[in-house]
Formats: sequence, C-alpha cells, structure tokens
Amino acid sequence: MAKLLRSPLAPSALPILPPVTGVKLAAGQAGIRYQNRTDLLLVELAKGTAVAGVFTRSKAPSAPVDWCRQHVADGKARALVVNSGNANAFTGKKGAIAAQKSAMAAANIYNCPASEVFLASTGVIGEPLDVEKIERALPVLAKTLNSDRWEEAASAIMTTDTFPKAATRTVAVGAEKVTINGIAKGSGMIAPDMATMLAFMFTDAKIAAPLLQQMLQQSNAKSFNATTVDGDTSTSDTALMFATGLGPEITVANKGVFVKALDEVMIELAQLVVKDGEGAQKFIEVVVKGAESDQAAHRIGLSIANSPLVKTAIAGEDANWGRIVMAVGKSGEKVDRDLLSVAIGGVVIAKDGERVESYDEAPVAAHMKTRDIVIEVDIGLGKGRAVIWTCDLTHGYIDINADYRS
Repeated sequence: MAKLLRSPLAPSALPILPPVTGVKLAAGQAGIRYQNRTDLLLVELAKGTAVAGVFTRSKAPSAPVDWCRQHVADGKARALVVNSGNANAFTGKKGAIAAQKSAMAAANIYNCPASEVFLASTGVIGEPLDVEKIERALPVLAKTLNSDRWEEAASAIMTTDTFPKAATRTVAVGAEKVTINGIAKGSGMIAPDMATMLAFMFTDAKIAAPLLQQMLQQSNAKSFNATTVDGDTSTSDTALMFATGLGPEITVANKGVFVKALDEVMIELAQLVVKDGEGAQKFIEVVVKGAESDQAAHRIGLSIANSPLVKTAIAGEDANWGRIVMAVGKSGEKVDRDLLSVAIGGVVIAKDGERVESYDEAPVAAHMKTRDIVIEVDIGLGKGRAVIWTCDLTHGYIDINADYRS
C-alpha cells in the first residue's frame, strides 16, 4: 500500500506525555505485515494493576476481542500486547490459538497468568496471524522497556492512520496528582457500536476494577461512541483502561475531577480518530437538540453524520441543507417537519419547517470552505441533546480502501 499523506486535520505535533508510574512501553518491528515500520507494542504494567474494557458489538469479533472479554471481568492486568497489520479476525481456531500463544509469551516474561495479559490486533481481516513472529519479538522488546516511549507506542498500533494519536491530563486529587495518558488508532471502518478503533488509557490512580469499568463505559459513550467516519463497525474495536494503583485512590466520593479529565482525554482521542478519517479534508460537528430523548438525538445525529449525501456535499463545499433535512427524516426517530430548524456555521437556514425568508447563503458558503464545519439541528420536541463528530467523504476514501491489501 502506498504511503499515505498526513491528514490536513492533524495536529501540528503530538503532545508530550509524562510518565505514568507503573507503566513501561516498548515498540518494535516484528514484520507481521509491514516492512520497515513498527508493528508490535508491549506494555508492562505494575503488579496489582486494575483493568476495564469495552469491546465491539460486531457478531464477528476478532480472537483478541474474545480473549479480552473472557478475562476483563477478573479486573487484573500485568501486560498489554498489540500488533498492527493483521486483525486476527475471522481466523477460526487458528486465531484463538494465536491469541492464547501471544498472551502466554508475555506471561512467561512476567511470570503471571496468561489471563492477566490483554491483547489487541488491527489490520487485514481473514489472514492467519503468524504468532511465531510475536513470540520471537516480545522477549527482545522486554529488554527495551521505558516509561517515556509514548510516541513509539502510538505509532506501532497504526494501520491506515496518517499520524499517531495521544492525549494526556494531570489533575490534583487532594494533595497529590494523578496522570491519565491515552493513545488510540483509527482511520477507517469507524462507526460507533462501543468504540470503533483501538484505544488504551493508563493512569497511576488506585481505582477498584468495578468503578474503573463504570467510568470507562460512561466516558466511552461521550467520546468514541459519538464518532463515525464511514458507518462500518470493526471486528476488532477495543478500548482498555489500566489503573496501576501507585497513586492516590479514586472513589465514588472523590471521582469528579478524575472523571472530567478522563472525559477530556477520551474525547480528544475520539476527535483525533475522526480528523484522521480516510481521505478526510473537513472535521464536522453535528449538534442535535430538542429531540424526545438523548438517545433519539444521538440516533438523529448519526443519521446525519453517516449520510453519504451530507458528507459528499460538505466535501464539495456545497451548502445543500436539504440533505440534512433528508437525514433527519430517515433516522426513524420522532420528528415533526413543521417544528424542525437547521443551522450551518451558526447561520439559521430553516426554521419551523421551512427556509427563513431572510436567508443569505453567502456566509454559509464561506463556512463550508473552512476545515471545521458545524451543523446544528433543533427537532423542537423535547430536551434530548447529542453531539456527534464525523468527517467529509472524498475520493481519497475510495483510493485508500481500493488499495488496502496491496
């Protein structure tokens, strides 16, 4: 596959992620599919690390997803192994064996149960994973572990991504500080039904696994589950969070500041995934309010954000607001045509079911030429609200996916 140009929506630089006590990382070239690029990540986690996870709802999940689902309820983690280039999905019993062997290879390094090793794979579906390459590479990586290799880690998990994705926050909990670092990958096959990518969050806080699971699920709903690139849900979607327990304790009573920081990290990562959408030239925020419920607003927002007609109009910088009305109407949610209003870039175009008499397309047309597009829809029925993030649909998406396996 040809080298992809960096997305025009990419940030100018990766943020500097501070060390997280109890977390060490190493990335290297195992030659799983790619040549001359990192494709394997090993993360060492302190003994006693708590883990939480959310996974794809695809009915054809990958072997690593099955493995993680089986063991995440135990709430204990000692290592994370991630490979890119091969999804180890739809690989039958061979895939399950490869996942088990990968976990056992890391478990042997740390003298821990294989159930405390968590896995993720991303890449081509249906190709058997050559697990021997991982088994050979892990002991070598273990000798190079360090607490500051976040950029290498974020790069090792990429497939069609054009830039590594990372976010960090440090907050005060009482007299002590807590750090949250996160890395993610995702560019195509992005449609939320859990999350639609790989994402890994790490903190030095001490958090009981059940509370960690609750916080991850709630933050996920506000972040990765509010994104879409192409409407396709991956077989490999995995979001894992690890709490090493070497910092101050987070409880139900004092979790507020921590939850806010976690939301910010995960929303930032989710938006970076959208900004790296395959072929994307524009970042789109869809705000829906006035729906019967938050869930209804969410579904209406996704109907707009997943519409090829809406996305191509934005790619062509065409202020075709009728396509937005179309997408609202097909959502399946309760809508009253005569209460509906639509705005683009802060300019109200339609209100109470018809175009406003004073509508001037010039400022909307100017907004459509920018990189960041804002669509606002008021359903006029209730208090339900949702925000969805997506990108435009360009010919670049076709080019990338037509050439993906070559």
